Amino acid sequence: MHLADGQISRDYRRYVSFKIGFMALAVAGLIVGLAVSLSLGAAGVPLSVVAKTLLGISVSKRFDMIVWNIRMPQALAAIVAGAGLSVAGAAMQSILRNPLGSPFTLGISQAAAFGAAFSVMILGSGVMQSTNIGSITISNPYITTILAFIFSMIAAGAIILVSRARGATPEVMVLTGVALGALFTAGTMFLQYFADDVQLAAMVFWTFGDVARASWTELGLLAAVTGLLSVYFLFRSWDYNAIDAGDETAKGLGVRVERVRLTGMLAASMVTAVIVSFLGIIGFVGLVVPHMVRRIIGGDNRFLMPATVICGALLLLVSDTVARMMLAPHVLPVSVLTAFMGAPAFIYLIVRGGKK
Repeated sequence: MHLADGQISRDYRRYVSFKIGFMALAVAGLIVGLAVSLSLGAAGVPLSVVAKTLLGISVSKRFDMIVWNIRMPQALAAIVAGAGLSVAGAAMQSILRNPLGSPFTLGISQAAAFGAAFSVMILGSGVMQSTNIGSITISNPYITTILAFIFSMIAAGAIILVSRARGATPEVMVLTGVALGALFTAGTMFLQYFADDVQLAAMVFWTFGDVARASWTELGLLAAVTGLLSVYFLFRSWDYNAIDAGDETAKGLGVRVERVRLTGMLAASMVTAVIVSFLGIIGFVGLVVPHMVRRIIGGDNRFLMPATVICGALLLLVSDTVARMMLAPHVLPVSVLTAFMGAPAFIYLIVRGGKK
């Protein structure tokens, strides 16, 4: 008996050590990725200069401005957005017991796009910045952001209300989200049909998810919401593990399944709404990253949640750096690259999963 207990203890230590080692490796990759991201761009900054600047040693005012005012907010926004969207996707997939659960597939991103289009069309927040170059900008980004957030939470609230009326089952939540996504997409297309050229360009501009939009003030709010709700998901990881085993099993273990499911959906929707309303739609991150991490370290949410946070941050940071360099000196919105990368990656995961 003691030998068997000792073997189980050693196996469990190896089980935990592998997952912690993977997360430590991902953190190291994130630190290296941040340094490289601050170095690369239209104006190159040597890594030694980046290190000195971060340590408070000023090499030149030009490099200080590039690192602190331009690249650091963009890189940190990519880290925060990647972490938030990924952990929201992981939570939705566990809560719903559905591999397609994500902020994008449940209609929350589409609702934000409708809110932004409504702001541009009805409130006139999209204008021509310069008639000489034909540049389009959002004249009042805060109104656009607020309306995008409001409509995201309306979509989340509708999913929760329908779920409470019909029972908070995964099927009801997924189907409601899909229907709402189609509804808000139709609404956005309706507004685009009647928009003039400037309004239409502003609507399209907003839907391109771009982490370069975030300032230090906005970054603070994004980090606070993402950090607090990521901690919430981590504390709920045991409940999510129980739900993964089935609703009846979870109830037998004392988990209030419907309450956990509804509060989890609300928290995931809150993270998504804040990120999307500030940065635009960044698709596939919340869908693909949890699957990639799950294939490496398994589905234990105690480790899956923090690993997904780290890997999501790393993936979006690397994607933003690559997007910045692809067409330099022009900057490609990171959402374009994640869509190109995410679709084939997800199809690959489906094929591999089916063979397994």
